[in-house]
Amino acid sequence: MTDAASLDTNDIERFSDGHIARVDRIDARIEPYDWAFARDNEAQIAAHWARISAGKPAMFNGRILLQHRAAIADGVFQARYFETDYAAFMTWRDAGHPGPALRNGFAMGALRAADGAFLCGRMGGHTANAGMVYFAAGTPDCSDVRADGTVDLAGSVLRELAEETGLAETDVRVGEGWHAVFSPGRVAFMRPLTIALPADEARALMLSRMQGLEEQELDDIVILRSAADCDRHRMAPFMKPYLSHIFAQD
Repeated sequence: MTDAASLDTNDIERFSDGHIARVDRIDARIEPYDWAFARDNEAQIAAHWARISAGKPAMFNGRILLQHRAAIADGVFQARYFETDYAAFMTWRDAGHPGPALRNGFAMGALRAADGAFLCGRMGGHTANAGMVYFAAGTPDCSDVRADGTVDLAGSVLRELAEETGLAETDVRVGEGWHAVFSPGRVAFMRPLTIALPADEARALMLSRMQGLEEQELDDIVILRSAADCDRHRMAPFMKPYLSHIFAQD
């Protein structure tokens, strides 16, 4: 059996965009990595950040984690991350992901109501992805790293859910396993969450809680009852494949 603490192979380029993998757990760890793109393009990164953050004071150039090695073995997604800054990541993303294969490997809470509908947030106009519809999520950062160097993606799901929607861990039930959904430059780790309310009531609760948040990233909660509902909204490329996959299993 493969030792999940070691990563002797790197399949990050093998996982094709659009692929969905069901895994039992994620072994994510931080390790040193020399990212040539960030090192060699400081002026380009500074100029790009100045353009995209102009007029958006809520955008913060903090330290984040990107994934540079990955493999799946024995039901475990093994991922290795390194630390960089958000401006470098955004410049790399908007330039079309140049250089060696990397992915923004982030966790999302795939929140489903008692009546089977999914609940997503719509990003506010002051954010980098204004108008886009997502599950609560965030690119992992240094606060997600434990003392032993592991990256707490499961904890990230609940933290982002609380920060974006006001829902607490006690409001939801966390399901088993994950779905890893691959798209260009990204892998979204979908963690199933359920709330014991019909979708309309859950949406009302979330909107009410959001009013009391110190920083409000979302401007609405969107209810999705079928794969066809996805076509009415702007979504990142990993959202529709996942939702279509789950709705097809119902």
